Amino acid sequence: MAAPIKIDFVSDVSCPWCVIGLKSLEQALESLGGAVEAEIRFQPFELNPQMGAEGQNIVEHIGQKYGSTPEQSARNREMIRARGEALGFPFRTDEASRIYNTFDAHRLLHWAGLEGRQRELKHALFDAYFTRGENPSDHGTLALVAERAGLEPAAARDILASGRFAEEVRATEAFYRAQGINGVPGVILNERYLVTGGQPPEVFAQALRQVAAETPRADDKG
Repeated sequence: MAAPIKIDFVSDVSCPWCVIGLKSLEQALESLGGAVEAEIRFQPFELNPQMGAEGQNIVEHIGQKYGSTPEQSARNREMIRARGEALGFPFRTDEASRIYNTFDAHRLLHWAGLEGRQRELKHALFDAYFTRGENPSDHGTLALVAERAGLEPAAARDILASGRFAEEVRATEAFYRAQGINGVPGVILNERYLVTGGQPPEVFAQALRQVAAETPRADDKG
């Protein structure tokens, strides 16, 4: 019988390494076949909580935040693009791309979790931002992305306009920061084991095997 594993995937919508981490995790789970029964919950983390509505040019932002030159930023984007291509995800960011505030996207993700469509929305948000070049802080865009994920766009617009789930998102962010999550992705297995960063599929597979070996099955006796 498959080992049940709860996976808390702490991440941000505008984090390319979170895309790589999620795609790698999903490939790892697929490679394990029926050995693991995974429940993935996406938890919020904002890389740039103070970012204004207008966003900021990606090269300018990376330079200010990390001290990277435009050349270093371009090399990093190319490395990310190559990693994404190997995992079947097309990154299309360039020097004209922008970084945006993602708080409202996290509010929608919280709602999507209640609706049983969280994973679908997470993928749709990654596609919207990194492949389509859309603004994940724009309410109209977010409603369209919600519709792509199989959610009701009118309900999404109502949530965005009302400010619902803001307290829940902030409380969850504070919880994971208090647990020592200061960078993403942070992938927590069964609330005990942490895998950090955009690891390759084999690293996730190894971690999942180790956790599965320690996880009681429902059919275990004695």
